[in-house]
Amino acid sequence: MFMKLKKEHQELMISEIQYFFSQERDEDITEFAAERVLDFVKEKLAPHFYNAAVLDVRHVVEQQFSSLEDEILTLERPIKR
Repeated sequence: MFMKLKKEHQELMISEIQYFFSQERDEDITEFAAERVLDFVKEKLAPHFYNAAVLDVRHVVEQQFSSLEDEILTLERPIKR
């Protein structure tokens, strides 16, 4: 899965990765190294998050549809014989 990010978003993420390494690992990494980490996350990890989000959306849509279906059924009028 290839994600095309806006340049400013990618730059922000690279900066965040560099900050993380600096704060959490006491390690300064280059912009290039941070970009490689970002590429790894996009290639190997992002699909897992994406698929989890798709399942969450599916669940929400199913709930909304069920609720809408219930609302529509309340509009039915009894038929007198």
